[in-house]
Amino acid sequence: MDYYQLTPDVIADALASVGIYVDRGLMALNSYENRVYRFQSEDDGTLVAKFYRPGRWSRAQVEQELSFVSAAAAQGVRVAEPLQRDGHSLFEYQGLLFSVWRSVPARAFEPDNLEQLEALGEQLARLHCVGETLSLDLRPVLDPATELARSRSVLERQARIPAALRQGLFSALERLIDGVSEHYRSATLIGIHGDCHGGNLLWHQGPWLLDFDDCRRGPAVQDLWMMLSGSRQEQLVQLDTLLAGYETVREFNAAELALIEPLRATRMVNYMAWLAARWDDPAFPAAFPWFNSEDYWQQQIRALTEQAQSLSAPPLSLTSWS
Repeated sequence: MDYYQLTPDVIADALASVGIYVDRGLMALNSYENRVYRFQSEDDGTLVAKFYRPGRWSRAQVEQELSFVSAAAAQGVRVAEPLQRDGHSLFEYQGLLFSVWRSVPARAFEPDNLEQLEALGEQLARLHCVGETLSLDLRPVLDPATELARSRSVLERQARIPAALRQGLFSALERLIDGVSEHYRSATLIGIHGDCHGGNLLWHQGPWLLDFDDCRRGPAVQDLWMMLSGSRQEQLVQLDTLLAGYETVREFNAAELALIEPLRATRMVNYMAWLAARWDDPAFPAAFPWFNSEDYWQQQIRALTEQAQSLSAPPLSLTSWS
């Protein structure tokens, strides 16, 4: 089965193979790494089908993701749960793995809403309590050194960087990698969401966590820092609010705040490498037309340089805020 040619008929046949039938409304959702579709089922209501990109995760790794979600739901974490058939929630059709989820009737999460941020902090703490009990031994470890080396290799081999900018980009990248190596410190590793940002959150009588595709072992702060934005003062308010909810359930190690900028740097580079690695997927040039342009790479040189400087700045501090 060609992953890039998932037709409505193929999707319907895959779902029918596990006793789930599309009644109407099959619609592709904004997801690029995997293929995700919402539809109406007469028997099960509004559902979401997720077809996993071949080669990204093994069957066992996806099963571990789904087990993490189910364990979180069992402990009261607001997560969308996968449907089960005969005790299984991961299915296969013509070589493609897929799962089916109940749609959450919710609205967009508001990152600038302090009430919602505090509630999110509490939910993340509950998730991390579950993450402390599961090994997630088949999932990756969030290790900036390893990830940056891998992303640099991808950029060297696959990115279409204009020749005149190539040296400048990799010089800036090397300085950033050196800075991350200097400033990143090991931390306690637990099971985390791994990609907790506004696009993977919804709100319905509280926050809902979606899309655990990047779940892994890493420091707790990875699930917090992407919710911080704006000036340093604004970020301190947001952080204080998140932790007000978080620490009603689980203690947060304030030493992890020093990891925020190294983790931000890692994500920046990983994002560039992700786009470069996926550029042959027809969905990517259409969705990211600005990528690979000369302006884009000039902007990345400036961004990498600025982020390298940020690594040396004092980290956010709850002590200075209070």
